[in-house]
Amino acid sequence: QVQLVESGGGSVQPGGSLGLSCSAAGSIFSILVMGWFRQVPGKQRELVASATSDGTNYADSVKGRFTISRDNAKNTVSLQMNNLKPEDTAVYYCKLVELRGTKVQTYWGQGTQVTVSS
Repeated sequence: QVQLVESGGGSVQPGGSLGLSCSAAGSIFSILVMGWFRQVPGKQRELVASATSDGTNYADSVKGRFTISRDNAKNTVSLQMNNLKPEDTAVYYCKLVELRGTKVQTYWGQGTQVTVSS
C-alpha cells in the first residue's frame, strides 16, 4: 500500500503564491504518474497538472501560472502556484498511479484547501 501525505495550501489574496507538496510512502513499485487534481463543491474533480517520465501536463486554466515538479528519488511531487485567482479556490488532491506487477493502482491524498480571496 501507498500513503500520500500532502502539505501546503492555505489562504492567499489574488495574485499571490502558494506551494503544495506531496510525499509518497510505503511499498512503492513503479510510479507511472504523480499529479494534482482539484475539486469544488458540486463539481467533478479536475486535473490541474501531472508529471510522468515523458513530461508534464497542465490544465489550460493554470498554464503559465502553475509549475509541477517531481522528485523521483524521494517520491515527491510539488505544485508551485503563482498569480492565483479566486477561481483557483478548491480542495487540491495529490494523485499517484503505479504499476504493481500487472495491475495499475491509484492512490489519493487526503486533500488540502486552497482559498484565494481578497
